[in-house]
Amino acid sequence: MLSIDKEGRVNHARIKAHIIGGLGQGRLGVVHGIIVHQTGGATAQAAFAGYASRPYGTHFLIDKDGTIYQNASLLYYTNHVGKLKARCLSEHSCSAIDMKRYAKFSPSTENRLESAKTYPARYPANKDSIGIELVGEVSVKTGEFVQVTEAQNASLKWLVGEIAATFHVQMTEVFRHPLVSRKTPSEASTARW
Repeated sequence: MLSIDKEGRVNHARIKAHIIGGLGQGRLGVVHGIIVHQTGGATAQAAFAGYASRPYGTHFLIDKDGTIYQNASLLYYTNHVGKLKARCLSEHSCSAIDMKRYAKFSPSTENRLESAKTYPARYPANKDSIGIELVGEVSVKTGEFVQVTEAQNASLKWLVGEIAATFHVQMTEVFRHPLVSRKTPSEASTARW
C-alpha cells in the first residue's frame, strides 16, 4: 500500500514528485477505478508542458524508461477521462429504457446520461478515478500509438497494484482510456498491468 502524506503526495522511492499547479480540480471522493492513458507526445517534458497549459492531465505519468512521476495530489481529481461511453452498451446489460435513450447516437447525450448514473452503473469518471499516463506518441505513418516499453509496463503493473490496494479498487475496474471514452482505439493498447 502507498504511503500518502496530508497533501496527497506519495512517499515512495519509485515515485518522483512533479506536482503541477492547477491540475487538481476538486476533492477526490471514493476511488472506483483507474484509467490508463498514453500521451501523443514523445517525452515527459512535452506532457508536463501540456498539463501546465490546460486543466487536463493525470495523477501519474510513466516515462519510457519506467520513471514514475506524480503530477497531482491524490486528494483531488483531475480532468482526464472526457465524455463517458455507455457502460451498459459495452457490457450488453442495458435496460429497454437505456436502449431507447441511446437509439439516436450522440456522444454528448451519451455522456450526459452516463454522468447522471451512479457507479457501478457507469464507468469511473474524473471525480472517482485515478489517471495514469504512459509517455508515447502517435506514429506519423500509421496514426497509431507507439508500443509501450517493457520498463513502462513493469512500472505500470507495480503502480496499478499499489493504487488498487491502497484505494480498494478491483482489478476489473482498471481500464484503457478508449474503453471508457471516445479516444483513438490504439491508445495504451500495449499497456499491461
